[in-house]
Amino acid sequence: MSLWQRPLKRLQAMSYDKMLRIYAEHGTYRFRLNSLKGFVSLFLVGTVLSVALAACSGGGTGSNASSETPSAAPVAATKDNVELTLVSFAVTKAAHEAIIPKFVEQWKKDHNQTVVFKQSYGGSGSQTRAVIDGLEADVVHLALAGDTSKIEKAGLIQPGWEKEVPNNGIVSKSVAALVTRPGNPKNIKTWEDLSKDGIKLITADPKTSGVARWNFLALWNSVIKTGGDDAKATEFVTKVYKNVPLLTKDAREATDAFFKQGQGDALINYENEIILAEQKGEKLTAIVPDVNISIDNPIAVVDKNVDKHGTREVAEGFVKYLYTPEAQQEFAKLGFRPVDDTLTLSKEVADKFPKVKTLGTVADFGGWDGINKKFFADGAIFDRIQAKKK
Repeated sequence: MSLWQRPLKRLQAMSYDKMLRIYAEHGTYRFRLNSLKGFVSLFLVGTVLSVALAACSGGGTGSNASSETPSAAPVAATKDNVELTLVSFAVTKAAHEAIIPKFVEQWKKDHNQTVVFKQSYGGSGSQTRAVIDGLEADVVHLALAGDTSKIEKAGLIQPGWEKEVPNNGIVSKSVAALVTRPGNPKNIKTWEDLSKDGIKLITADPKTSGVARWNFLALWNSVIKTGGDDAKATEFVTKVYKNVPLLTKDAREATDAFFKQGQGDALINYENEIILAEQKGEKLTAIVPDVNISIDNPIAVVDKNVDKHGTREVAEGFVKYLYTPEAQQEFAKLGFRPVDDTLTLSKEVADKFPKVKTLGTVADFGGWDGINKKFFADGAIFDRIQAKKK
């Protein structure tokens, strides 16, 4: 095999993405062009990359050949139908099922293109791992910004995603609520009541559920916002989790365990889940505590996947649509508090949301990087609390 054939064969065996990385990293400044080896390497990378581009674009001399600049992925804007994959956390399902048909109708009207959605719902932590492991989401709507940041760190979302849309990427929000058995036989009215002997609390696992991390923060926040320190908060939350007989995978399973299986005396869940259940005819005893946490849920386009699928335009269009008054009204109807305080809701919708006197935020605890390190990393506070139960 000749000097030219050996490196050419290696380059032909490379993936398209790897060739792009080599060309981007070395093509402009790292190869020493005054050396024969460097010149040959750069020439071959450029040659094979050009061939790969042509192949990926479907270029050729037949009737389907295009005179346009070759593209690494099909462009959805040129298709009559486009498929978009939405990956979201479990409790948003009802809202998205109401919003998506409206978006599809509007997009068809504006672009004469039919959008077909593939949807996946589950615990926010589990959904995050699935996307990182290969679930090719075009858009992710997760329970907390920390999960979106994990996908960013995996190289799938470009930094600055939260600045691409209004409200720092937060598209839905809620607060925590306490649900009890009919008539509240255990007289549970405050966060503090959950630590009493004889109380059984149902909640999801913060290791797999974003909702459950909010639940944990709501408990912790209830101590800090009323004058307690970390020591008192740790003591209180430890008592509460000793009263948790099982940790479900996600919020939906926690709801099913409480309502369908009859487990526990109380359930912590999103306020919007309580509202949705009531809309379905269930009669619930629920309290929204005066001291609460603002549960903020971000939306983001998964850059690597939309560029691969050629769906960036429609993905960004869908994300922007979720901030419109029409979409926010649908979120509100299904129990999510509107992210835009200036949005005028019907009295019927607005009356669903009781006032909260003291509202904590993620920023109060240093943001999600700090929160995850302090509370949810391996060996952090939550793991130590669980260890004390054994």
